[in-house]
Amino acid sequence: MSATLKQDQGAAHTRIYSYGAARGEVAVPNDDLIGPIDSSDEWIRQRTGIVTRTRAVAETSAIDLATDAAAEAVARSGVAPEDIDLVIVATISNPKQSPSVSAIVADRIGANPAAAYDVNAACAGYAYAMTQADALIRSGAATYAVVIGAEKLSDIVDPADRSISFLLGDGAGAAVVGPSDTPGIGAAVWGSDGSKADAVGMNATLTQFRDGEVPWPTLRQEGQTVFRWAVWEMVKVARQALEKAGVTASDLAAFIPHQANLRIIDEFAKQLKLPETTVIARDIETTGNTSAASIPLASHRLLEENPELSGGLALQIGFGAGLVFAAQVVVLP
Repeated sequence: MSATLKQDQGAAHTRIYSYGAARGEVAVPNDDLIGPIDSSDEWIRQRTGIVTRTRAVAETSAIDLATDAAAEAVARSGVAPEDIDLVIVATISNPKQSPSVSAIVADRIGANPAAAYDVNAACAGYAYAMTQADALIRSGAATYAVVIGAEKLSDIVDPADRSISFLLGDGAGAAVVGPSDTPGIGAAVWGSDGSKADAVGMNATLTQFRDGEVPWPTLRQEGQTVFRWAVWEMVKVARQALEKAGVTASDLAAFIPHQANLRIIDEFAKQLKLPETTVIARDIETTGNTSAASIPLASHRLLEENPELSGGLALQIGFGAGLVFAAQVVVLP
């Protein structure tokens, strides 16, 4: 007779304990970017809502930004760094294909030998990683996790590109996730549509660059395709996330969408029929679009500016290159 295999069983519920944030050191106003794209401050504001964006200096990497954000989140969480046994970094701007950003960050924040891996789900990366941390803690595979979205997108922009370059900023946001007596992270609605893979992403491969066929690869997007998909398809996903969590729009203290574009955010709020009492994250105005970092950065700022939201429900949704998407309702720490 063979032995019976033993399986882990984790916490019944999870919640977010704290947030941390790090933004690029330099504020870059629209006027600094309009020359190469033959545009104006007014055009960028009207199209995107961005007044200025944060960008990192040359010496600062996505790893540095991720470390700073994670260190703040851990310090605020009350969890000892050595008790963190899982670090997930969502990023598309690791300066190297390998090793992972997460393993280096885990060591830097004192969480060595935590399990550590990176997730590439672009602007949905943080919401993907949050889904994984929640599931892994409830399965018993981890006890305390640091979930980080970190990007240095200024390394992969073409200043003359009119499709996306002026949108992008640098930064990192982090959250500590751990066991809870009550549910603090709602079920995720997540997925992908690879048939629209060409709508947003890199314009060439690293091997083409190596072989001298193309200049340094940079991000590009089909603006109208992405805008329509984000506004019409993602609203359905947001509604499904509310339904799965067993709440309605009127229960939300906050709405924290990926900071892609202020027009998308405002249209979203209208479609969801959010009450006036729901605070909407608009971090994009001064941070720009930071892809995987945008939801945790916006969450951090929202709580700094509105501490009374603590304990309230927030709907977060990320969407981007892939195309990929993920949404869930969370209890704000």
